[in-house]
Amino acid sequence: MAVVREFTLPDLGEGLTEATIVQWMVEVGEVVSVDQPVVEVETAKAMVEVPCPYGGVVTARFGEEGTDLPVGAPLITVAVGAATPPETPADLAPDTAPAAPAPETVPAESAEGSGNVLVGYGTSAAAARRRRVRPGGGGGAADGSGGRPEPVAPGEPEEAGAPRTVAVISPLVRRMAREHGLDLATLHGTGRDGLILRTDVERAVRERQAIATAGAATGNVPAAGSVPATGRTRAEGERIPLRGMRGAAAEKFTRSRREIPDATCWVDADATELLAARRAMNAPGAPKVSLLALLARICTAALARFPELNATVDTETQEIVRLPEVHLGFAAQTDRGLVVPVVRDAHTRTVEGLSAEIARLTESARSGGLSLADLTRGTFTLNNYGVFGVDGSTPIINHPEAAMLGVGRIAPKPWVHDGELAVRQVVQLSFTFDHRVCDGGTSGGFLRYVADCVEQPAVLLRGL
Repeated sequence: MAVVREFTLPDLGEGLTEATIVQWMVEVGEVVSVDQPVVEVETAKAMVEVPCPYGGVVTARFGEEGTDLPVGAPLITVAVGAATPPETPADLAPDTAPAAPAPETVPAESAEGSGNVLVGYGTSAAAARRRRVRPGGGGGAADGSGGRPEPVAPGEPEEAGAPRTVAVISPLVRRMAREHGLDLATLHGTGRDGLILRTDVERAVRERQAIATAGAATGNVPAAGSVPATGRTRAEGERIPLRGMRGAAAEKFTRSRREIPDATCWVDADATELLAARRAMNAPGAPKVSLLALLARICTAALARFPELNATVDTETQEIVRLPEVHLGFAAQTDRGLVVPVVRDAHTRTVEGLSAEIARLTESARSGGLSLADLTRGTFTLNNYGVFGVDGSTPIINHPEAAMLGVGRIAPKPWVHDGELAVRQVVQLSFTFDHRVCDGGTSGGFLRYVADCVEQPAVLLRGL
């Protein structure tokens, strides 16, 4: 007898609470093997192919492409032990299946799971679950939901004398609403079955801010927490959803500005000698060394002198946490937006090692092959915005890090060298830091040391 097993969206690690379905890789009725990728999802960090821990026949899929799903929500159900695909009536949609029998409870040790782990879940020890279905509904819904649990929140405010259930699944959505003082009962979700999405909360926050601004101008300030009942703006124009990597970046930038009291200092440096040193390193037959690798090596040397900046702030305990290893992130622009790959243990690598690892991560970023491990747990970020042809910037710190070094374009400019005016290759360096972890003396010392190494690469030899 076939046993119907439900596979839910696993914990993808690093505090991620949801993912967006990008592409289904299997169809209902298709036979899948253990650990076969069944869906590609986009998280706040990367694109991930999710493998199914069960082998059998796919009986239902949950969610259309582009749908946001919270961790723990059903992805697919699989009839384990079924030899052939179940018959599907011709009048059903492709993404639906006939009413599936309630999953039987199967001991964990007998489950046909792979035992592999995709960050935070073990397939072999997964306990069997039973799906709740809506009253009057079958196991397979016409909308492809397959009888997924109705998102309800007990104890929400009542409306017209009846309980007003708030359709919210994601804890991230609830936290955002709580932080902004929004009453979820006043919002109308744009998700399936009225599900309130993160975009709905963000839209409501923007509307309230717009109303508050207009009210301040006219002297008519609306009450706190009030938003239009429609939850929609009247502004015309193209609407681009802030979801996936774009939405995660927006949220991270906002959080950085909200939580970190940052300050920026900058200096111009003569990079002529650094470029000459790179040319000497890249002699014929030698492994090529990138300019970014040289700057990365300078960063690790500077952080060894100023360890206060390789840190984070624990807001719950009100403590500064200085980190022993340097995991160096660097900004990389891709077709899907800005990503920050991380070079692990950068302080232990040579210039050649840094150059090779940066090249590998950059290629993976452009091809969409970065893993979550490649994009997380950085301690310091190097941002080369000179590739865009600009001189300077005041970058936003990559939360929860404490500092970021920005590098502008290197361009020929008039410069006083050895007491005479000359044309030199000049670069602007900007340094943004969390003022909670250090004062101006430390940040200025760090930036000055970096500039000295750029102008005279031999300065690095003192630390070797």
